[in-house]
Amino acid sequence: MRVLLSAAVALFLGVVLLGGALLGDAPAAGAATGQGLAVSALPEAARASLGALEAARDRACPELPLTWLVAEVQAESGWNPRAYSSAGAAGLLQLMPATWVEGGGGPGWDVHAGPGSAHPVWDPVRHFAVALPWMCSNLRLVTDHLRATGKPTAPLDSLAVCHIAGCSRVTGSATGIPVAGEAGCGTECAHEVAAYLAAIHGYVEDYTGPPTATASGTAVAFSGGAGGCTVPDPTGTGGCVTPATAWMLTQLRDTFGQRAASCWDAHAWNPTSDHPKGRACDVFYGRTGTFPGEADVALGWQTAVWLQANADELRVSYLIWQGRIWSRSRAGEGWRAYTGGGVYNAEDPTGGHYDHIHVSMAE
Repeated sequence: MRVLLSAAVALFLGVVLLGGALLGDAPAAGAATGQGLAVSALPEAARASLGALEAARDRACPELPLTWLVAEVQAESGWNPRAYSSAGAAGLLQLMPATWVEGGGGPGWDVHAGPGSAHPVWDPVRHFAVALPWMCSNLRLVTDHLRATGKPTAPLDSLAVCHIAGCSRVTGSATGIPVAGEAGCGTECAHEVAAYLAAIHGYVEDYTGPPTATASGTAVAFSGGAGGCTVPDPTGTGGCVTPATAWMLTQLRDTFGQRAASCWDAHAWNPTSDHPKGRACDVFYGRTGTFPGEADVALGWQTAVWLQANADELRVSYLIWQGRIWSRSRAGEGWRAYTGGGVYNAEDPTGGHYDHIHVSMAE
C-alpha cells in the first residue's frame, strides 16, 4: 500500500494551490464513466465520488487524464472528503482557504479552527467544481511555460508540483521540478516533491485499466504478402509505406472516416522506429501536443480497440495510446502501462501518445 503524503506535505509546504494529412471528421462518441480506469482497483470511497469527479473534469478540464486526476486525489487525501491538514488544507484535493475563495467557492475558513462541519468544501460535488477549474488553469499555465522554455518536465508532473509546492517552483527551477536550492526549495522540500510525484506515478500504474470501448466491425483481411516500403504514403509525407500499412489505412478510413494521420518519417533520432520503414502511422485526436478532450479520447479508444480486435487481419504488431501499449505478441497481457522505452517521456501529451495512436505493423 502506498504512503499517503498530503498531511505531512501540507504541513511543511502549506500546499500552495495555485499534423499530418487528412485520412473529414469521424462521429463523436460518448465515454463511459471510468474510461481508462481499473475501477475495481479503486478504493470504495473513490468509486463513490468518481461520478462527481469525472463530471467536474469534463466541464472544466477535459484534457486532464482521468487516471492522473484520480491518482492525485488519492495522494492528497486518500479519498477522505473530510481530510484536513494542520496547514489549513481541506477536502479531497486539499484546497487552501484562499484558493477556495478565489475559485468562487464562497467564504473560506480559519486555518487553525478549520471549516465548519457544514462547509461546502467537504462536499465532493462542490469541492471538485471549485478545484478543477483551478487545476486546469495551472495545467495550461505550466504547459505554455514548458513549451516556451524547453524544460524537459512533463506538464502533468509540473501540475503536481504546482499543487504541492506552488507554480513558482516550476517556473523558477531549471527543469520544472525543483531540486534542493532551487526556487526557494530546500532539501526537505525537494524530497517531498519527489516523493509526491513518485506516489502519483505509482497510483497511475495501480489504477490504469483496460479501455471500456468495444470494437465496431470486422476489417477486410490483408491478402498480400510481406513487402518493402514501396507504396507512396497516403498521408502525404512524401515518403512511402508498405502494402500492409496502406491497406490498414484504407480499412481505418472506411470504418471511422478521415482523421489527421502521418506515417513515413525519417525519425533519425530513434533508429528502432518503424516510421522510416513505412511500417508505422500516427493517427491524431484533438490538437497535437495537448491532452485531447473526452470525445476525442473516447473515439480514440474505439479506434484503438478496433485495431486491436483486427490485428491479425491487418498485420498490426503493436499499438500505443493514452499512456498504454498493446502488443500482438503479448496479447494475453492486455493494455500495459507505457514507459516510453527510454526514448519518450511517457507523461508528455505526445511522448505518452495521448494526442495520437501509434500503429506499428508487422510487415
